[in-house]
Amino acid sequence: MKEESIHKFEKPSVTVDTVIFTIQNKELKILLVKRGIEPFKGKWAIPGGFVRIDENLEDAAKRELEEETGVKNVYLEQLYTFGNPKRDPRGRVITVSYMALINSDMIKLEAKTDASMAQWFSTKKIPGVAFDHNKILDYALKRLRWKFEYTTVAFSLLPKEFTISQIQSIYGIVFNKKFDKRNFAKKLLSLDILKEEGIKKDVSHRPPMLYSLKANIEDIIEII
Repeated sequence: MKEESIHKFEKPSVTVDTVIFTIQNKELKILLVKRGIEPFKGKWAIPGGFVRIDENLEDAAKRELEEETGVKNVYLEQLYTFGNPKRDPRGRVITVSYMALINSDMIKLEAKTDASMAQWFSTKKIPGVAFDHNKILDYALKRLRWKFEYTTVAFSLLPKEFTISQIQSIYGIVFNKKFDKRNFAKKLLSLDILKEEGIKKDVSHRPPMLYSLKANIEDIIEII
């Protein structure tokens, strides 16, 4: 059987874009870079760039993230592929997006290559962004909230031992709402995913219980 040649098809370019979330000063924030080159020079954008011919997608995402922001050694989750033919004024460019949730205290931002600046922005005050990055950010925020609802990803932002109030605070920030303290604690404790570690010491008021996350928890579990 005759094999169809790939050479008769036009070849689009492929990019990767990575949405990085963190909680900082009691706000959910995203990491953006200011573009130092055209198109959209001077506009804020999600860290990313073109995939080289000899690298896989995740390696490209990690390379671009480190080159443009200094952020490295983070776990990336593939998010979605965006392919509107008119999304990039330079031509046909398909982008594969990734996302990560990190502790910003563990990293030092450093803009490099074609980014002139890297900065955290509150998800409530996102500036105008380049390309179709507003759509990518919206999709990423929905995915993050889904993960908070059905997985234990939120606990990655906490110390090994934590209080119920600490985890409730994180959920309140991510969902931009106030959870009832009693109902939140009741639901969380009913899931049997927490282990008591003893009473918190060195506090002036009634000391709360400290908890840790149990091992071997199911991948999907309804948290809230």
